[in-house]
Amino acid sequence: MEEKRVPADTGIGTQKKIVIVLAAVAVILAAVLAYIWIQKSSLVNELNLEKEDLTAQMIALQNDYASLSSDYDSINLQLDSSREEVSQLIERIKKTDATNRAKIRQYEKELGTLRSIMRNYIVQIDSLNTLNMKLTADAAAARKEAAESRRQSEELSKTVEDLSGQVAVGSVIKGRGIVLEAYNASNKITDRSSRVVRLMTTLSLVENELAPKGPLRVYIRVKGPDGILLTNGTQRTFDFNGEPMICSASREVDYQGSEVELSIYLNDISEYVKGIYTVDVYTEQALLGSAELMLR
Repeated sequence: MEEKRVPADTGIGTQKKIVIVLAAVAVILAAVLAYIWIQKSSLVNELNLEKEDLTAQMIALQNDYASLSSDYDSINLQLDSSREEVSQLIERIKKTDATNRAKIRQYEKELGTLRSIMRNYIVQIDSLNTLNMKLTADAAAARKEAAESRRQSEELSKTVEDLSGQVAVGSVIKGRGIVLEAYNASNKITDRSSRVVRLMTTLSLVENELAPKGPLRVYIRVKGPDGILLTNGTQRTFDFNGEPMICSASREVDYQGSEVELSIYLNDISEYVKGIYTVDVYTEQALLGSAELMLR
């Protein structure tokens, strides 16, 4: 029996078809890969734009915080803390890859939180300013009424007595601008612990016409980085709210109702170490405020 022979051109035709199919598949795969690459590039561009917009918003918020200030030390300390948070968040955003969407969303939430905190600061400052204006107006009105009542008949004497309690609240002497500084042997300001020979606390007693006139002693309590009170051979005690307290140093001034600037030195401390020193300033009636000093 004779074998059937397959024509040669039939095998060649089949190979051509396979090549064409493979070429078509390659073209389709290349097109798909190109599409995926374009989509990925587009997504990365969008994420980079999103990161740039978030960074711009954070910088704008940083500028808003920089322009915000108050006359109240407690709020200023909180503002400084929030400003530091904003600065750190900007640095974290810059170092984070735009494709890390979880981190970017987290930063967006933190941005919203910091914005909300800033709005609260604005409300607090406005409220305190309004309250301060009201208290000032009330104190002025009380003084005017008290002065007027002294010129009135006995019928108005009860009104004067009722106002005396309000006036007493406004008669407490207050302090501002408290600063703690270190000086070396050349009487120059220094922040090197090894060169400090004395500390100086400066402040102003605020003008208050309602306050008692005459000698007034101001006390300072300075604590080292370990929280221990610094004292020398001239230490003395004073009564504050009925409790005896040891002070680091003190000074007496003649207070006549006008603003008084004063300085109180702390000498003869054997050694200063690196760290944060704090000072609390008192009269026997009130805590006037606090300040800090960093020595290195």
